[in-house]
Amino acid sequence: MVLGKVKNFFVSYDCPNDSNVPVFASGDFVSGRVVIEVTGEIRVRSLNIHAKGLAKVRWTESRNAGSNTAYTQNFTEEVEYLNHRDVLIGHDRDDDSCDEGFTILHSGRHEFPFSFELPQTPLATSFEGKHGSVRYWVKAELHRPWLLPMKTKKEFTVFEHIDINTPLLLSPQAGTKDKTLCCWFCTSGPVSLSAKIERKGYTPGESIQIFAEIENCSSRVVVPKAAIYQTQTFFAKGKVKEIKQLVANLRGDPLPSGKTETWDGKMLKIPPISPSILDCSIIHVEYSLMVYVDIPRAVNLTLNLPLVIGTIPLHSFGSRTSSVSSQCSMAMSWLGLPERPEAPPSYSEIVTDEERQNNLELPAVRDEIEGPLYAYIHEFRFQPPPLYSEVH
Repeated sequence: MVLGKVKNFFVSYDCPNDSNVPVFASGDFVSGRVVIEVTGEIRVRSLNIHAKGLAKVRWTESRNAGSNTAYTQNFTEEVEYLNHRDVLIGHDRDDDSCDEGFTILHSGRHEFPFSFELPQTPLATSFEGKHGSVRYWVKAELHRPWLLPMKTKKEFTVFEHIDINTPLLLSPQAGTKDKTLCCWFCTSGPVSLSAKIERKGYTPGESIQIFAEIENCSSRVVVPKAAIYQTQTFFAKGKVKEIKQLVANLRGDPLPSGKTETWDGKMLKIPPISPSILDCSIIHVEYSLMVYVDIPRAVNLTLNLPLVIGTIPLHSFGSRTSSVSSQCSMAMSWLGLPERPEAPPSYSEIVTDEERQNNLELPAVRDEIEGPLYAYIHEFRFQPPPLYSEVH
């Protein structure tokens, strides 16, 4: 008998939605098949799958150990969320000398179904960051006598649902600050800022209505601005690594001395971004809305309002404005929730080419965060990531 060859070997998922993207939540059944296409006949000892879910953190730091001596210290940590094994063909014994117990696969396409249940306990949402990630995958191994094992792996996405229809996330967020400017021995009048948003919880695709009043009693021309920031925090061996990056921003009109500007629901759209990750012990992903006054030759006057980016949109009966309601309808059509999670929209479905180009041309926010680096926001492989800055 002439031994055949494996032409194709891959994992395919049965998607629980119409988007053909494998997205699941805790307690869901993940099902699919391992597909093997062969030419001729092959003997198979075993076909195994290993489903794994892992949060992993890793970074390095340089240390000085005295004169002209330095070393690198690694910081790593892992949390396991899923570990499931199954045998689809044959057995796990590693015995090529035995001629019995082999399965013959004839020329053609062969599909071997699998299914397993995700843990009912809370899972961390899939995420990719600079110093860590949360990943879920199924790996298949094909064992044949006298040959090295063939391996293939395919990831799937997990959303840990965050319902923004709770009293905590529906509560308004507000703050007030003022600042008196000084130049040598002269003191000018204060700059004051009050800002409010309707709630703490939002979903991607919605627009945040910002209500603010900026009063400029100083002698300088100031500029009111607002920005959404994502903060990634990584924990390992008692150390903390934090990255803060710009997600979206807007700019108001310059405000001359002695003038007041009012924002009566100024809109800032949330792009396709990862939901907040709050329950993972080694990776946190948090968001905030920064409303601030850009003051030349001085530290900015800043208000930080916390945000939670969820997966279950605002119910229509809880909508406070028609604008929010329409945005929620968009998010609902994206996620298909609360029954089943679906894949996020493409970048072009939420942000137009003109908006994207304008966003790319916006200058970075001038505040205490400096030093542009690469972007590692979780963008579900659709959106070009923005710049981020590290905060030490």
